[in-house]
Amino acid sequence: MKILLDTCALLWWTLDPKKLSHDSLETLNQQEKIWVSSISVWEIGLKIKNQKLDIGMPIETYSQHLKELQSLEILPVDTAIWLKNLALDWEHRDPADRTIVATARSLRCALATSDQLMLKYYPKIFQL
Repeated sequence: MKILLDTCALLWWTLDPKKLSHDSLETLNQQEKIWVSSISVWEIGLKIKNQKLDIGMPIETYSQHLKELQSLEILPVDTAIWLKNLALDWEHRDPADRTIVATARSLRCALATSDQLMLKYYPKIFQL
């Protein structure tokens, strides 16, 4: 199964795995490759900067930690993804969520999320 993590799924999987169900954690840990959009790193960094999130380390340290995970690939947001983002027929205005959904559509993969708005909009969900 190809899986793209949304931002919360990334945080839970890497920093607080007890927030995931046993089955979800087992499935994620068995994946040869898990994808995450680079916009998730931006979103986490922005929340840290605005003091809305504390992960116990600077975003630069967390980003380096992510790069060291063998099974995780951080995908850049390129022009094709931005165009897919703009083309989404979805009223949701959060740029990170829109970009994550556009990336999942582009990859034709499951999206790991517990976000109710994403659950209603994107059909290929790996629900956490």
